[in-house]
Amino acid sequence: YGFKFSPDTYWGKIYPHAIQGIGVGYNTFFNSKEIGNPLAVYAFQTSRIMSITPRLSFDYEWNFGASFGWKKYDEETNPMNNVVGSKINAYINFGLLLNWQIDARTNLRAGVGVTHYSNGNTGYPNSGVNTIGGSFGLIRYFGSKEKLELHNKAYTSCRNRKAFDPYISYDLIVYGALKKKGVFPTESSAVLVPGSFAVGGLNFNPMYNFSHYFRAGLSLDAQYDESANIADHIANTISGPDAENIRFHRPPFKEQFAVGVSLRAEIVMPVFSINLGVGRNVVCKGADTDSFYQVVALKTDITRNLFLHVGYQLYKFKDPNNLMLGLGFRFNAKR
Repeated sequence: YGFKFSPDTYWGKIYPHAIQGIGVGYNTFFNSKEIGNPLAVYAFQTSRIMSITPRLSFDYEWNFGASFGWKKYDEETNPMNNVVGSKINAYINFGLLLNWQIDARTNLRAGVGVTHYSNGNTGYPNSGVNTIGGSFGLIRYFGSKEKLELHNKAYTSCRNRKAFDPYISYDLIVYGALKKKGVFPTESSAVLVPGSFAVGGLNFNPMYNFSHYFRAGLSLDAQYDESANIADHIANTISGPDAENIRFHRPPFKEQFAVGVSLRAEIVMPVFSINLGVGRNVVCKGADTDSFYQVVALKTDITRNLFLHVGYQLYKFKDPNNLMLGLGFRFNAKR
């Protein structure tokens, strides 16, 4: 179920195609005994990328939420499931679609999309589940005929668009999370360390706002990871998967704290913004922090200046590192 902003409002004039709302999805992988049939609850947004004809357009849609009902790995009761380590996992979907307007109230859409399920290293194993597939569906609009006619006029006219003056805004984000950690005491053995480790960070991100829809800039990123480089400080001799008896000396702060610089790009829409980043730690020590990192984040506006930040960080373009759950404040925010 989604909604548009009224065509006589600021957001309706600037973003006449945007629909945002909530969704529920039931999923099966035809292996309910080992993996389960998860139920996803998510926020979504869809909008137009380009018009092909007056009735046909090229659209996108993203979904972001949580999925429930997984059968997680258990050494005794579910040993064959080596991909899912928790009953609740994040749900992320992105699709590209052709949208055909049948009449003023009905649209037919079809396209392809990719889906990722993961727990952000809050539980092991965390190989995740990735799918690619096709979609086919209908959109039905409700509401007054007058507002529908105003929306349709906005689709083909730029008269309602406000002129845009580029400017610089500044995002300050504070976040935290918990994560699991696996280590390799010997070349032939792997140990999942008991308990969880804390992660906390701060991003300061000046962004040049090029248009209503796009901004980009550099970000100064600082993060403390309680699990970083503990594999270099094992305090006892371990042979085999002996997680209960493994012990560590606490690594020095400089091996668990890193400062990096990342290049950020952000797609800006009503309520939500999607932030993508690629960066490199420049103040760091140890193999766990001395690397490139990547960030994918969803920002949800609470007020003009305050927003929720839900992100995910990867290392080396492939290794899941940690969630980034926090709050952000935007300085010099303009409407």
